[in-house]
Amino acid sequence: MSADRHDDPTAGGFNGLKRLERTLPSSWYIDRPQYERELKDIWYRNWVYLCRAATLPEVQSFRTFSLGTQPLLLVRDEQGEIRGFYNTCRHRGSTLCQEAEGRLPAKTITCPYHAWSYRLNGELARIPSMGRAHYVDPREASLYAVPVKVWRGMVYVNLGDPARGFSDNFNANTEQFANWPVEELVVGHTLTTRLKCNWKLFWENYNECLHCPGVHPNLSSLVPIYRRAIMEERDDPNWRAHAASDDPQYKGGLRAGAATWSVDGRSLGHEFTTLTAAERRAGYHFMTSLPSHYMVFHVDHVRSTRLLPLGPEETELSVEWLFPRATLADPAVDIQRACSFSAEVLAEDGAACELAQRGLRAAPHERGFLMPEEYDVYRFHQWVKAALGAA
Repeated sequence: MSADRHDDPTAGGFNGLKRLERTLPSSWYIDRPQYERELKDIWYRNWVYLCRAATLPEVQSFRTFSLGTQPLLLVRDEQGEIRGFYNTCRHRGSTLCQEAEGRLPAKTITCPYHAWSYRLNGELARIPSMGRAHYVDPREASLYAVPVKVWRGMVYVNLGDPARGFSDNFNANTEQFANWPVEELVVGHTLTTRLKCNWKLFWENYNECLHCPGVHPNLSSLVPIYRRAIMEERDDPNWRAHAASDDPQYKGGLRAGAATWSVDGRSLGHEFTTLTAAERRAGYHFMTSLPSHYMVFHVDHVRSTRLLPLGPEETELSVEWLFPRATLADPAVDIQRACSFSAEVLAEDGAACELAQRGLRAAPHERGFLMPEEYDVYRFHQWVKAALGAA
């Protein structure tokens, strides 16, 4: 946050806002020029999550993506490293790989238009033209490279500011999640959906629980503090009155007898043996990497959610449920007990975000208000404004 600590409306033992704050302007969720500004200053300057490294399993594996207006290509090269490029031929700009994913037929990337070919490290390999030697220096015609970082088996790219500290995106010290063997986990279920809302509305919804009692009845039953429309103990201005209590409605965590996020709260089995007693007791841990990614860590699985902006009023969500291999190999385990539960929560969140998007078009609604419990929405707004250089 850019505000000085002494002027920070979230400072103190109580988490909530201490003064009335306004939301971002409604136009920021609708106008295309604002959207394009956010692509340039936020999405193209931060490290953005694209996929798990395991989805590029072997040499010549590739995947394609669209980040805003930018076409991207990931390839695993001959040394086993993941390379990132713009999915654009240096000749006349044709798209190189048309499919969403696959395996190249040879150790080259060949343009389907005029057959220029490139090595897996991006170097120009061949031009099928009689005059090539007189016109193109291969050293000046490599593919446009995209910086790539692989964190715990997760592939991130940065289109405009690769010197930006990778950890700057995260909301917590990533070492907090060292006890979960993320790299070893396997995708058991996936879900991709498009929401008719601006990407910022999804993050705002993610950052508050005022909506939880009304929007998420089953989640609020599993996580009792959510029934109180708050996320943490100190979201309550009277939290000291319950400081000695272990009741999850005051302290957070799962209801008595529950172990994980599932339809009945029961673990799927094959729990992570490396977790501490405190990590097991809490039952869920969130890790956020703005603007594109968050993960939720449980005792028996991990959920990974990626956001990509599709337009001023449309956002793609892609969710992966990650499990130990033993879980997926066990015929007695029904992973849908976990997957269907969090998919229900996501669907409820998506519907709420779409409601908000539609309502923002009201001509007199220039901006809204933030309640004390929406302190993390305020922090998100400060992050957006700082990234845009806005006051």
